[in-house]
Amino acid sequence: MRTNTLGSSGPDISVIGYGAWEAGGMAWGPNPPEHETIGAMRAAFDAGVTWVDTAEVYGGGRSEELVAEAVAGTDILVFTKLAPEPAGSGFRAGQVRAGCEGSLRRLGRDVLDLYQLHWPDRRVPVEETWEAMAGLVDDGLVRAIGVSNFSVELLERCEGLRHVDSLQPEFSMLHRHGQDDLFARCVEAGTGILAYGPLAYGLLTGAFDETTTFSDDDWRSGKHGMGAYDELFAPGRFRGHLATVEALRPVAERKGVTLAQLALAWVVHQPGITAAIAGSRSAAHVRENAAAGDVELAPHDLDDIAAVLNRA
Repeated sequence: MRTNTLGSSGPDISVIGYGAWEAGGMAWGPNPPEHETIGAMRAAFDAGVTWVDTAEVYGGGRSEELVAEAVAGTDILVFTKLAPEPAGSGFRAGQVRAGCEGSLRRLGRDVLDLYQLHWPDRRVPVEETWEAMAGLVDDGLVRAIGVSNFSVELLERCEGLRHVDSLQPEFSMLHRHGQDDLFARCVEAGTGILAYGPLAYGLLTGAFDETTTFSDDDWRSGKHGMGAYDELFAPGRFRGHLATVEALRPVAERKGVTLAQLALAWVVHQPGITAAIAGSRSAAHVRENAAAGDVELAPHDLDDIAAVLNRA
């Protein structure tokens, strides 16, 4: 699989990474046996994925524990995230260190390859949090530090104290507006971009149609307060997105790839994007996702995709 360097000084990583959100049992539908989830992660690694992204809040830490089992005996890079209180350990200086130590313990590691702030906490000055994150690098507990779901203003406040190695934003064919300034700032600063949600939570796989319904335990039903529901799955938006996906199908067929592979390849062809995070508890799906890392999109392919997205 193709690789990119994470930011200005990070490691080379595969352009598709494994996202372990689902591994924590947080996503949707019934959870398969944990050994199958571990098997799916290992299938991704066998297919060329060189890194996995998890977080302390995924399954209350269970995701990190499963990742530890999956990566044991490998040189797979492990990225994880710290969340604000009450969901996570918290963003005060002492809490940052405690959160890191907790993740290291669950992951069975002496050092984290990348440690990220999961989302902003307006109750704590970001300078306090970021100084504590930099201290983890100085003390050898973390090799690189990054942020997720941060604005340009917050990125710049962090950058003034210590370089931001990575940004993790939501980004897909169906969630792309308003990112230009943010991505341009990352390129200028040498900050890598790890896109999450590149398949729009299944919408871009072509697996849904107008008859699709979601169970009550699935956040895509609209019953769990997830922000992405209103943009992607609310009745007024869902039908339009389905039409966009169908309009993309001829491009995928011409390329000889699946819709999911087209969506992932498009993300990693966008300026500034280092890699895309794609997770699944299915070994077959992760192999399909990993294969997207070798899909090349020519200028005319990108033009055809842009024409579809601009009509949406």
